[in-house]
Amino acid sequence: MEPQLAPQQEKSTPLQPPLTYLAEVQDPEDGSTVVSSSKDLAAAFVSEHAQPIDPLVERRVLRKIDLFLIPFMWTGYGFVYYDKAILGSAVLFGMTKDLSLSVVDHSTTPPTTSTTRLSWAISLFYFGMLAGLYPLTFTLQRFHLGKVLGFTVIFWGLIAMLTATVTSYRGLFAQRFFLGFVESIVPTAFMCIVSGYYTQEEQALRQSWWFSSTGGWTIIGGALNYGFAQIEGGTLRRWQYIYLLAGALTVGFGGLCFALPNSPVSAWFLSREERIVAVERLRKGQTGVRCQKLKLYQIREAALDAKVWIVALMMASAYTVNGAVSGFGPLIVSTFGYTALDSILLQFPLGFVVLTTILLTGLLTTHHPNARLPLLILNCLPVIAGCVLIWKSAWTHRAVAPVVGYTLIGFFGPVVSLVISVGMANVAGATKKSCVAAAVFAGYCVGNIVGPQLVRTESVGRHYPELWVGVVVWYLSLPPTAPHPSNPQLTFCPPSWGNSYIITILLALALYFLLRAENRRRDGLHVDDTDRDRLAFCDLTDRENLGFRYVL
Repeated sequence: MEPQLAPQQEKSTPLQPPLTYLAEVQDPEDGSTVVSSSKDLAAAFVSEHAQPIDPLVERRVLRKIDLFLIPFMWTGYGFVYYDKAILGSAVLFGMTKDLSLSVVDHSTTPPTTSTTRLSWAISLFYFGMLAGLYPLTFTLQRFHLGKVLGFTVIFWGLIAMLTATVTSYRGLFAQRFFLGFVESIVPTAFMCIVSGYYTQEEQALRQSWWFSSTGGWTIIGGALNYGFAQIEGGTLRRWQYIYLLAGALTVGFGGLCFALPNSPVSAWFLSREERIVAVERLRKGQTGVRCQKLKLYQIREAALDAKVWIVALMMASAYTVNGAVSGFGPLIVSTFGYTALDSILLQFPLGFVVLTTILLTGLLTTHHPNARLPLLILNCLPVIAGCVLIWKSAWTHRAVAPVVGYTLIGFFGPVVSLVISVGMANVAGATKKSCVAAAVFAGYCVGNIVGPQLVRTESVGRHYPELWVGVVVWYLSLPPTAPHPSNPQLTFCPPSWGNSYIITILLALALYFLLRAENRRRDGLHVDDTDRDRLAFCDLTDRENLGFRYVL
């Protein structure tokens, strides 16, 4: 095999560009090199034609991949969720006062407290994520996955630890922005990893496994924060200890990231025979494995693809609730008449609902691959019910009804997990996958930016209507100083248009019929199976490759 780059001419077809280029890929076992095209690393590792696979070997390979990747990703995304959610507990431990995150207006009778600065501290994290999504995602595609992820995660951990040194809300604003910037690489990396190791049928369950850490780490994080609440004395404030621990754990995880292989082609935890099976079994889905060449035409295609915009908008509308819950959850529960410690403990039922419902829907979609969008719609309903229950129930001392409603909104977890699954299972082409992963989490950022702005402590007497109606109803609001018509001491935010979870439902319906119609059109074209096999690892997009089928 020639180690240098060289053009290779192939027979041109309507579905495949006639000219490709060759590059080296090193075998992790013996150090030898194989030739890989700029189409996909798998193209030089397996033949153009499908090879028979021993089902027993395939099951063994899948088990090894699961045992290596899933605990790794579950832990990694757990650190992401814990890192951004601990702000909600930190404010109960004196952070609000220490950094002047709340402002008391003594000109009103009685005095009112504004937490606008806290809202912006939460939202600026996601502005940082928005800024980092595309550059870091493309960097991850272009260079070795494990090395890029490792260095970035270690840098993220160091920034998290530096939170303990912040002395003002302005410093916290800067820290939160840069923290969001570096953390943006993790969710998009995990989405692309699952897409490159698993078949379309397997992806929903695996995406749900790592994303379920949002529920698991709501419980684990709550337990850790409850432990920190017992600290008395010491030279640091309790919230500073929390950030030092979170950062130290993240730095340790960053060191583990260097062990992550670049793709199944170079997976060191598999034998050569197993790596061939790991790649070959992905041929049928036509989603490809990994290509490190950035392709501008795939970026353009992603930007003009209606389904990419639909998925991103679904994520934005569905994630508004989490933007408020992750930053203000314990604070909101404390207004139901519970102590700070009780408020942390009451995050456990929410975490349990998120964890179990994500895993359950992932399991159901494994047995019913085209039930993803119907299940997504079904899981929107408890979220709406929970928001209405919190808003309209009586907030008596230690009230039960609003806590039940708060727990019900944990059904946002499977909604978001299914959005991720639908987005990544329905795209092919490495650069386009990167674009879609970034677009999905751009929507995630938008939802998380909007959510905290809907929490206004001035309106606690009316049960935070801007939040609960804002999750159920998107607002075009009056300025915060506009008087409420029945009580001039309270601010007023009148409802205007749109129901965000109804918007999620409508978008899901539109995507369902769009993808079903395209599948039916392609079924009528009768693409030859030989062509499907040959084009599987050519790094073609889902639009170029007519052998590709969308999951619903």
